[in-house]
Amino acid sequence: MRRFLFALLLLASLHETPFQAAAPPVLDQVIGFTELRTNLPGGRHANVRTMRAAVMKGDGSGRRVLAAGLVREVDAWTQFAGWSPDGRVAILGRGWQSPENAKWEEQHRTFRFTKDHTLYDTFLLDLGTSRATNVTAIDRVSFYNSGVFFWPNDPTRLGFTALIDGNSHPFRMGRDGRNKVDLTMGAKEFTYGFSSSGDGKRIAYHKNYQVYLADADGSKATKVQSGKPFNFGPTWSPDGKWVLFVSGEHYDCHPHIVRADGTGLKKLADRGGYRGVIEFLDVPDFHGGSSDTPAWSADAQSVFYTAQVGKSVELFQVTLDGKRTRLTKSPAGTLHYHPVPSPDGEWLAFGSKRDGVRQLFVMRLADRVERRLTNLKTGYGAIWPHWQPAGVVRRRMAP
Repeated sequence: MRRFLFALLLLASLHETPFQAAAPPVLDQVIGFTELRTNLPGGRHANVRTMRAAVMKGDGSGRRVLAAGLVREVDAWTQFAGWSPDGRVAILGRGWQSPENAKWEEQHRTFRFTKDHTLYDTFLLDLGTSRATNVTAIDRVSFYNSGVFFWPNDPTRLGFTALIDGNSHPFRMGRDGRNKVDLTMGAKEFTYGFSSSGDGKRIAYHKNYQVYLADADGSKATKVQSGKPFNFGPTWSPDGKWVLFVSGEHYDCHPHIVRADGTGLKKLADRGGYRGVIEFLDVPDFHGGSSDTPAWSADAQSVFYTAQVGKSVELFQVTLDGKRTRLTKSPAGTLHYHPVPSPDGEWLAFGSKRDGVRQLFVMRLADRVERRLTNLKTGYGAIWPHWQPAGVVRRRMAP
């Protein structure tokens, strides 16, 4: 009998998952994300206005909603958008739309941005003091300001995009929100996907769905010659040697890279018919969802992306020489989205719709063991994970 009990205990220990056995350091790493309702009647705005920026640890514990005071106004919402380099400040988008404009958009099946009915600003939230500063409202240049990021290698500056006369423009500004400078002054094309190289000396963006590379002040802009009509979401590799973007036809585009000078265009992988958009609502959405763009690995030697396999959208990793690895093998109908590697390169955060609910997960890349972070009910969803930068000095977040 004693031998039988010992055998049972041994068998149980062998069935412990590697994630449980290893007690990984990711458990203390903070992830910012956005929660929302997904099935409320009334269309897109009825659900989008429920978005709330939140944080949690890498094991899913310690979840808390941030800056509740920013959504006291009816029809306002918040989105988690990024971190400061030291991880002490969270970047939050705060949107508002009038019900009248939302109704018009549903009827006409398109966006309508007007200063009387729409407002989008970006706040910097100090996690230690809970003080939120609306940097895009200082010396305001637009009623719609998004995409704020801390300028690499220069803690005194920020980048963002602003809607000017119906066109989006990349801007630089001071850390205090002052001295806003339009980097494509006078341009009449819609510019988006603005990012900077790690040394802060170069920028990338797409203008009318063509990728451009330029110096940090906007000068010497060079168009990447892809030969394709749709080019979207350029991001610099961590080592600054490459720029990653998707290229092809609209809703049929694939991960590509070019060198920092715009040469050496290379297609890394094919997305197998995947449209490249994650539908984050369970009600009809005239916009179709959120762009599901590829992401650099921490060491700049590979790229994470999503692709269609049968009736599922799976996670993949591809090296710069084209060696592809499939990371997930899921039941038909499963959707994976928004892969984001941890700063140390050991983990991958991502979203996955399984059993009808969009949850956030982490995967340990060494053995592909997964752990679910959120435990949302039907009608709720979690999207846009953002890892807090590595090496952050931990301190208690103010209530």
